[in-house]
Amino acid sequence: MFEISNLSVNYGGIEAVRDISFSVPDGSIVTLIGANGAGKSTTLRTIAGLVKPRSGRIVFNGEDITGKDPAYIVGKGITLVPEGRRIFPDLTVLENLKIGAYLRTGSIEDDIEWVYRLFPRLRERSWQFGGTLSGGEQQMLAVGRALMSRPKLIMMDEPSLGLAPLVVRDIFSIIKKINEEGVTILLIEQNANMALQVADTGYVMETGVITLSGKGSDLISDEGVRKAYLGG
Repeated sequence: MFEISNLSVNYGGIEAVRDISFSVPDGSIVTLIGANGAGKSTTLRTIAGLVKPRSGRIVFNGEDITGKDPAYIVGKGITLVPEGRRIFPDLTVLENLKIGAYLRTGSIEDDIEWVYRLFPRLRERSWQFGGTLSGGEQQMLAVGRALMSRPKLIMMDEPSLGLAPLVVRDIFSIIKKINEEGVTILLIEQNANMALQVADTGYVMETGVITLSGKGSDLISDEGVRKAYLGG
C-alpha cells in the first residue's frame, strides 16, 4: 500500500531524517519507535505534506505523492493525528468531527455514527466544547476527526502521550479495533511496549536513521530494544 524509499529531510542545516526506507502493507499496523529527536514525527509530517523532503520518494497505492499538498494527500486517503491532539477547543465535539470531513461530498451521518460507535463517550459529549474534555477524550476526538475523512491509512503521533495508564489501554484497544475495521495504521509511540504489542511490524529509529526492524513480537524480545526502550 505504502512505501518510503531513501527519504531524507533537513531542518535548516540539520539532517533530521537520513536515507530511510520502509513499507506499510495494506491492512497492517506498523510502528516507529525511538527516543525523542530520532526523526519519527518529522517522518510523519513529511508523509502528510507538512514538510518537504530533501530527497527520496513516498509512494501510496502506486502513486508518487512526494512533496504534494497536504489537502491532496488527505484526499488520497492519508490522515495524520498530530502529537498534542490539536483539536478546536472552542468548537463542540460534533463540529470538530465535521471539520474532519471537509473534503468529503455527500452525507457524513454514517461516518459520524461510526465514530460514535468507536467512541461512545464522544456521543455523550456531542454538544460539549472540545476544550472542556479530558485528555483521553480529546485524544479520542482527534482520532475520530481523522477518521471522518474515511482514510485508507491513518498516522498517529504519540496517541498515549500524557494519558493515565487505564486510558492508554483504552486508546490501544481502539487502535486495534480501527485496524480490524480495515484501516491501515502507521504509529509513533513513546510507549514502545504497547506499540510493539499491537504492531505487525516495528522499526527502530535513532538520530534520523532506521537501525533495526522486525515483527513487533520479535522486537519486544530483542535484548537491545528491551534495554533501550522497554526498561528491561
